[in-house]
Amino acid sequence: MWRKIQILLLYCIASEVAMAKHLDSKRNFPQGLYAVEDSVSAEWSRIKRSLYHGTSCRIRGCCTGRDDDCSFTIVSRGAICYCDQYCTSGSPGPVDCCADYWDVCHHPAEPTRSEEPWPPPAWDLRAGCYKDGRYYGEGAIIKDNCNSCKCSNGLWQCSTDICLVRQDLIQRINSGDYGWKADNYSQFWGMTVEEGFKKRLGTLPPSQSLLNMREAPGKSLPEEKFPAVFSATYEWPEWIHDPLDQRNCGASWAFSTASVAADRIAIHSKGQITDNLSAQNLISCDTRNQHGCNGGSIDGAWRYLKTHGVVSYACYPSFWNKHLGPAAENQCYVSSESGKNHTNGPCPNAYEKSNRLYRCASHYRVSSKETDIMEEIKNRGPVQAIMKVYEDFFLYKEGIYRHSQQAGSKWKTHSVKLLGWGTLRDKKGQNQKFWIAANSWGKSWGENGYFRILRGQNECDIEKLILATSGQP
Repeated sequence: MWRKIQILLLYCIASEVAMAKHLDSKRNFPQGLYAVEDSVSAEWSRIKRSLYHGTSCRIRGCCTGRDDDCSFTIVSRGAICYCDQYCTSGSPGPVDCCADYWDVCHHPAEPTRSEEPWPPPAWDLRAGCYKDGRYYGEGAIIKDNCNSCKCSNGLWQCSTDICLVRQDLIQRINSGDYGWKADNYSQFWGMTVEEGFKKRLGTLPPSQSLLNMREAPGKSLPEEKFPAVFSATYEWPEWIHDPLDQRNCGASWAFSTASVAADRIAIHSKGQITDNLSAQNLISCDTRNQHGCNGGSIDGAWRYLKTHGVVSYACYPSFWNKHLGPAAENQCYVSSESGKNHTNGPCPNAYEKSNRLYRCASHYRVSSKETDIMEEIKNRGPVQAIMKVYEDFFLYKEGIYRHSQQAGSKWKTHSVKLLGWGTLRDKKGQNQKFWIAANSWGKSWGENGYFRILRGQNECDIEKLILATSGQP
């Protein structure tokens, strides 16, 4: 009888191990098998333990420091493994860690331990959800990129918004032959595409009167008359202003206008005036049919620059009033009167003493022909361009941008500064012409704040509406 009982027990244990292996193989988790330098015995112990491909830490959760209760019992082996940081050091060392510790817990960031009690109460064994090895109680709400997920009846129920940063889209673009590369930007993480359109663009579609504005006649010179590569930053190195960051303020209408105006004034004055102009002055003070960080028109911005003028960026820097709260965003902190060259009060930035107002002449529309735009930039400086922005543009890292069919067809209006052009030979040996443009998403985006886009094909309507000013009135 005792012999039969022993055989039965051995059969049960063998069945349990086989079932555990079968279930774990379906999950297809990495085995987490790592060698320990100069420790043959430790390596062999780990190899032996890896025969049980468990998911202990993924179920149990990870713990910081030393926590002897942070363990998992493998019944079939009569053994205990640990999911705390202490298991990776000391004697006997890493062999105490559960098999999946290295994949679940061992990351550069400090492991976290669930706030839920372990083991869960017997009546709550089916409640709650797991994500990335962590236990969440019933009703817990977490953020997964741009979507919110709620634990309900042991399952995650998530919203289905399209996120601005999508790894699948980045991979499709980078594996394709589009002439440019995409990247993951932390400043866009957690934002939906709609939020990106709203917070990172902000230029309203051009009015009918602006579209009907007559183009200044150009000479339409042949392209051979121009250098193969030209950049305003090399032609006027001390007078062209670097890209700024509009952050989550939908006011590209103000940033592009202020930047082009500042460059043009510097060139027109032959370097006598090189101050960058305050986009914040436009955002907070140009309120007639404008909406600050919620959008505005470029023609309205140009009219305000002509009639009222703006102070320098040093006098009224962007977001200087953020410590005053959201209500202060649209409050104007400088006042100006027609005909006066200085504001009625000091600069919002108390460290800047010059409260001089800068005005420019009326804006005009440049011919949409490729070589006429080139002639305008070469002779008079950067110009302002309106373009369509699709979701893939947010991911641009380098190269010559063109809208990829991998992204959606939805777009919104944006305005940027064109300051040069060039030509590069692609992998197929064909010449690819491009514009050099400055964006307003900071220097960590794109090519140090700039981007290149196809030239001569009106890519994303980049050549459809070009504006400029002659400089000072």
